[in-house]
Amino acid sequence: MDSLVWLAEHFIGMFKQGGDVFVSLVTGIVPLLIILLTAVNALIALIGVERIDKVGEWAARPGLIFYPIRYLVLPVISVFFLTNPMAYTMGRFLPERYKPAFYDAAVSYVHPPLGIFPHINPGELFVWLGIATGIETLGLSVVPLAIRYLLIGMVVIFIRGIVTERITAVMWARRDEREMATAAAK
Repeated sequence: MDSLVWLAEHFIGMFKQGGDVFVSLVTGIVPLLIILLTAVNALIALIGVERIDKVGEWAARPGLIFYPIRYLVLPVISVFFLTNPMAYTMGRFLPERYKPAFYDAAVSYVHPPLGIFPHINPGELFVWLGIATGIETLGLSVVPLAIRYLLIGMVVIFIRGIVTERITAVMWARRDEREMATAAAK
């Protein structure tokens, strides 16, 4: 009988704990996200969508000097201003050969800034909150970790963008060779 009582208490306790977490989110992170989203949308309206779009057109220029623009600045700006998943639409200004690499860089950057800018990807905020809870349990500040996570994310997306651009170029060259061989065989 005692085990049945224990089971019932813990079963209900699990839902009570879930309710407590939900209330903490509603009174904590949800208002923060609403204010951040409002501020970012106001900033976009002040700057102007056309000006933000011009950055994408500028990043589409060929040459090594535009790699940091294309795979660092453009994804960071896109993710910050347009958030997930709209950030990927900024790739529309890039030629086809750069789109896969831009997408790889942008999609890889929707998690690293969450510790500082939770508006970027609120649907995945639970990942950061889980890490932050562990750090806070140790009595440490999460800010240094959030900054490191953001900066390392920038390094990673830059490398991924360059590598994916190279891989895409190789794959498209092979595809073109196959198409030429197929056309010559006919």
